[in-house]
Amino acid sequence: MGKTPMLRTVLAFVAALTLAAAAQSAGAAPLDKYATNNGVKIHYVADGKGPLVVMIHGFPDYWATWKPLMAELNKAGYRTVALDTRGYNLSDKPDGVAAYAMPNLIGDVAAVIAAEGQKNAIVIGHDWGAAIAWQTAFNRPDLVNKLVILSVPHPAGLARELATNKAQQDGSNYARNFQKEGSEKMLSAEGLAGFHNYLKDPAEKAAYVAAFKQSSFAAMMNYYRANYPRGTGADTQAPVAMAAPTQRVKVPTLVIHGMKDTALNAAGHSGTWDYIDADTTLVMVPGAGHWVQHDAEALVDRTIRDWLNARR
Repeated sequence: MGKTPMLRTVLAFVAALTLAAAAQSAGAAPLDKYATNNGVKIHYVADGKGPLVVMIHGFPDYWATWKPLMAELNKAGYRTVALDTRGYNLSDKPDGVAAYAMPNLIGDVAAVIAAEGQKNAIVIGHDWGAAIAWQTAFNRPDLVNKLVILSVPHPAGLARELATNKAQQDGSNYARNFQKEGSEKMLSAEGLAGFHNYLKDPAEKAAYVAAFKQSSFAAMMNYYRANYPRGTGADTQAPVAMAAPTQRVKVPTLVIHGMKDTALNAAGHSGTWDYIDADTTLVMVPGAGHWVQHDAEALVDRTIRDWLNARR
């Protein structure tokens, strides 16, 4: 009987060591990190170990949109980093439209990959993040070893639909309004958070409001002023900043689209395979809208995980 307390102590110590080892195996808590591109600091959150995955959000969003996918990929043995793109949340917010031209946005992705000590990465983007991901693959193919696109057609497909498809022309009216001077005055943190009707947890919604309160509304609009095509019909013109030496992708590419998306017509993805020189996978989700990563969260996360694992 006298040995029982000592035995319990030993067992408790062993259990503590086991829990500590399990925690270490699972990885530390996500880390806030920064990369710098020509004096502009880009905040990102990093977690996990393994091949590097860079995630780029769109409008209006911030790094936390990727939390579910990050958790899924961390469990599958990937290191995930999710950016606050310039102008948003904890990243720097330089003044002027030119600061948000596509070459600077591509440079931010390059800076994050370099800050992680890597030469290239799997690049995943949604909305403006997807536009940045496409353009990074075109202009800096050395940085991208696999490409995952949510919602945004290849620029050639989008240009075609803007020129010929009235549904896409109507769907782009919001972007034309965003390009107008002073459009940022119509925005509020609470209103932007309201875009995300999938936010059911009050604390999570409050985090979005807080992130938008420390973002620059002018910067959000400058993405559209610097990079969104202007004109309508046959007169549609892509900004000079979006012109690429080639619009071909050299790496495996996965595209996922919610077919209820009213901002970006699903027809824009037709012919995507004509611009990709590697295996190309298109997944159309009938019940999902623009934020397909939340409207069909389980499907999207599982699809991306399995698609990446098949090409590991």
